[in-house]
Amino acid sequence: MRSHCKRSSGEDSVEAERGKVRLRPPRNVLDRRAVGWWRLQGTLFWGAPVLVLVVLGLLITPARAWLLTPAVVFAVLGVVWVIAMPLWWFKVHRWEVTETAVYARSGFFWQEWRVAPMSRIQTVDTLRGPLQQVFKLATVTVTTASARGAVKIRGLDHELAATLAEQLTETTQATPGDAT
Repeated sequence: MRSHCKRSSGEDSVEAERGKVRLRPPRNVLDRRAVGWWRLQGTLFWGAPVLVLVVLGLLITPARAWLLTPAVVFAVLGVVWVIAMPLWWFKVHRWEVTETAVYARSGFFWQEWRVAPMSRIQTVDTLRGPLQQVFKLATVTVTTASARGAVKIRGLDHELAATLAEQLTETTQATPGDAT
């Protein structure tokens, strides 16, 4: 699993020698199961209002058309969202850890690229919500002193996430700097 966490080229040593961390596309993709996780989240998000509107539409006869029409609209939008968005996110979301920094790219319309230099990392956390546990996934959160907040890598295999958190903790402890 370490091959996912380290770069094999000599670029890390060049970056370290220059003392620079440059913004570039991260190389690693998320676990493919993240697509199913996102689809289930989307189904729950869009399905809840559809279900409420359908039940109310069936129970309140005079308002049936006013309730079932938006239910159909939400259902169609939800199906499109559940099919398209997770695939798009899987293509966009990337991550990488080098000897000098943690790189993450995420987003949809507004794509965000984040870099957390090892010397600035304060804490490393993992999170496994109920749906993530079903899909054997986890989120790694790298907290720095940045006002922009933590760098989050969502949709990692839970074992890889644990290994990554351990590696980052060891690396940041060995990296000079005050993490502020």
